Amino acid sequence: MTTILIVDDQDAVRMVLRDALEQEGFHVQEARNGAEAILMYRENPADVIVTDIIMPDKEGIETIIELRELAPDVKIIAISGGGRIRANDFLDMAKKLGAAHILRKPFRMKELVDLVRSCLAKGHCG
Repeated sequence: MTTILIVDDQDAVRMVLRDALEQEGFHVQEARNGAEAILMYRENPADVIVTDIIMPDKEGIETIIELRELAPDVKIIAISGGGRIRANDFLDMAKKLGAAHILRKPFRMKELVDLVRSCLAKGHCG
């Protein structure tokens, strides 16, 4: 079964994303921050990683960099609603550092599901 790792510090966001992806038949793992995500990925690599950018302990940008070093071909979708800096700035940086796709919160679940399916169908995102 295809596994998707959702990385977001907000419980409600993880729950909504998990529900949408599970309804599409994916197995979903969850991490509250980048540090948890790296540990989980090392133990059980996911097929696609959906990561927020602004998080405590290890932000999404750091997570993307570490995942790229750990698994250069891993499929990453970065999501962000921004913070003190506009979301687009964070997402542009995430794209430059290795996220194949970016989504600005809020987004439609269909957009995310379509991106995940695209990554899996092509064997790579992009």
